[in-house]
Amino acid sequence: MSSAVNFPSLITKKRNKEELSRDDIEAFVNGIADESVQDSQIGAMLMAMYLNDLTMRETTDLTRAMMNSGETLSWPKEWKGELVDKHSTGGVGDKVSLVLAPALAACGLKVPMISGRGLEHTGGTLDKLESIPGFQVSVTTEKMLDIIKTVGCCIVGQTKKLCPADSKMYAIRDVTGTVDNLGLITGSIISKKAAEKIDALVLDVKFGIGAFLKDIDTARKLAKMMVGSGNGLGIKTVSLLTTMNSPLGKMVGNALEVAESIWTLQGNGPDDLVNLITELGGELLSVAGKATSSEEGRRRIMTTLTDGSALAKFCAMVKAQGVEAATADALCARDADVYSILPKAPATKDLLSPKSGYVTGIGAMACAVVAQKLGAGRSKAGEAIDYTVGLEFMVTVGDKVEEGKPWVKVHIKNDIPDNLRDQLEKALVIGSEAPASGTSRVHEVVSG
Repeated sequence: MSSAVNFPSLITKKRNKEELSRDDIEAFVNGIADESVQDSQIGAMLMAMYLNDLTMRETTDLTRAMMNSGETLSWPKEWKGELVDKHSTGGVGDKVSLVLAPALAACGLKVPMISGRGLEHTGGTLDKLESIPGFQVSVTTEKMLDIIKTVGCCIVGQTKKLCPADSKMYAIRDVTGTVDNLGLITGSIISKKAAEKIDALVLDVKFGIGAFLKDIDTARKLAKMMVGSGNGLGIKTVSLLTTMNSPLGKMVGNALEVAESIWTLQGNGPDDLVNLITELGGELLSVAGKATSSEEGRRRIMTTLTDGSALAKFCAMVKAQGVEAATADALCARDADVYSILPKAPATKDLLSPKSGYVTGIGAMACAVVAQKLGAGRSKAGEAIDYTVGLEFMVTVGDKVEEGKPWVKVHIKNDIPDNLRDQLEKALVIGSEAPASGTSRVHEVVSG
């Protein structure tokens, strides 16, 4: 019983750089779940963990305890080996989940994807999907089971019963300066994926100016920790380290990214986005034992994007999650005007290139901040967002641009404030020579 636990002694133990046992960690997490540990004690323990770090074993035990702090999902026995998911640490224009989930379902896998909302410069998958009229992200576990059974994939929000200790811990981490600890990040991410009771997981760990992690060494360390924790909990886990210096694809904004996702599902996606989707999907199919190699897995994912099977799964998913059949069919039709269905900004404004040359960079963070300030993101949880606003890039890194020609179209309500215009204009970097070619953002693969 957590009521009999001496929490100060556990805090002291970690403060003194001693390794916590599995029982210690379970007692602490159970105390959070049943509210027998005080908020001040949670903050003190989190700070002790932050300052002294968590070992791989401690991290795995913490992740397991957080997973078991609430309900876990259950699936039919015959689905064993087919349940998979993907997680990204967050990037600018990252709409991969909207395409990869139905692509994996089209490959015969089951994808119970639980996603989150955006905060500050990060775009949330749920926010993007909610720009589709009628799309419901809150479903019961029974409904989720039915959707997976009939469609093969769903993208939903986290329920309060799933990993409740994580929700409490994250709220306290946020106000105690302990968010950016790799062990605590691992526990938070992997516990929710483990609660889904999946068999295999691919992680997209981003690094660069537009990512939460700026340098590759830290990203690699986090990737190894999450892979180790996932494998330690019986989930076949692989991670890709991917660059996030420029926006992914050509759209940043909620409805805009849904539109680009649909075009990608129709076989007309931007090269860097398609490449990342096929790389992540290929590695996942391989680690799950559903492809003989990652190369074969990439081919299978690409096939779903070119033969229409992934698009069909996406259409079936949005219908199953509340969108009227006629609306879904119209949205997914190959010759459709998606903006006749999706909300559209009342105005657009083109920014022009100040000189001729080659695009050597488009600052991802500056673009994300501008999009957020225009209303595409929120600065605090629960804040309303504008689904229509955002950025549409006319060029990408490596393209040649001419002075006076548009390089980005800003979707807005009225006009661009001068300070945001200045910030966006500074994001474009033009050089006299073309940068090294290549569309792949994958730097390396981290596996168990």
